[in-house]
Amino acid sequence: MSGGNGGDLSITMLDLRDPVQARAVDAYVMGQAAGTPFHRPAWLGAIEEATGNRALPLAAIGPSGRIIGFLPLHHIKSALFGQALVSTGFAVDGGILADDENVVAALAVAAQELARTRGKLSLELRGGADPGAGWQRREGQHVGFTRPIASDTEAELLAVPRKHRAELRKALANPDLTVDVGREARHLRDHHHVYATSVRNLGTPVFPARLFRAVLDRFAADADILVVREGERPVSAVLSLYHNGRVMPYWGGGIGDARRLRSNELMYFRLMEHGRARGMTLFDFGRSKAGSGQAGWKKSFGFEPRPIVYHSWSADGRERDIDPGSTKYQRRIEYWKKLPLPVANLVGPLIARGLG
Repeated sequence: MSGGNGGDLSITMLDLRDPVQARAVDAYVMGQAAGTPFHRPAWLGAIEEATGNRALPLAAIGPSGRIIGFLPLHHIKSALFGQALVSTGFAVDGGILADDENVVAALAVAAQELARTRGKLSLELRGGADPGAGWQRREGQHVGFTRPIASDTEAELLAVPRKHRAELRKALANPDLTVDVGREARHLRDHHHVYATSVRNLGTPVFPARLFRAVLDRFAADADILVVREGERPVSAVLSLYHNGRVMPYWGGGIGDARRLRSNELMYFRLMEHGRARGMTLFDFGRSKAGSGQAGWKKSFGFEPRPIVYHSWSADGRERDIDPGSTKYQRRIEYWKKLPLPVANLVGPLIARGLG
């Protein structure tokens, strides 16, 4: 796919299997203040490899031959939820990156053309630059949480509001809880067990285990897993990404005993320390549904919510139903919570890979 805009730029679909093109994209993303891990070739490739949803990265190329804008897309396919072009798949961010408004507009138009040619698909842009007129602005559904990492452990404790700090201190004083960080097979095994249990209890299908492996493999040192154990038993675990000074806990959770043990409190606090040791300066707690219990829990940890803006577009007005707040989706959640864990782990990845 290629196009033009008055001869000043062209829009091209890249092949990120080409190391030269992948390095050029990575350099551009890492040099953008709005760049995220979800714009990186590592993310695009991991999603395609593990879920089968094809990556369709659009780049704006300037007269000099350099990248001046980037829009990473995945073609998400699901018999249950429908199809869409998503920027980016399985991510909370990943919208348009561009040097100026003209480049933003050109990428937005190219994405619409691509959606039409691939079967009149809807488009979902998560974050990034505002694509302009004709797109539906979605604000108020989700909020994000980010704050600076404190200078030392005691300052980090004091940054946690008093009530939550008391719960955290109980976890810190528990000699049976230990923390292990790494990228080995045992970390992946324990993380998947904990995460699968956690999301089943929330009524959500678990992602394929190979997705977590692919992200670790492709991000290399920019991703790892932290596991909290009670004795030998994993009770909380999180897979985190590291990007331009941010530590970003992404896929995390705890088993049923996590609340009693306060192991999730311990997990995120130790991750802040781990991030500080790695030279990170910001802790990005990710997104939550506005008004949800999860959002309230993060606020009680000392984080203030900020609105997240997404944009969507559809040529015929039809969009996927992946809103957990919808009546239809709520029925699915209640059904999923009742499934035995082995059944949920067997069927879940087949469904989850189409959520995107």
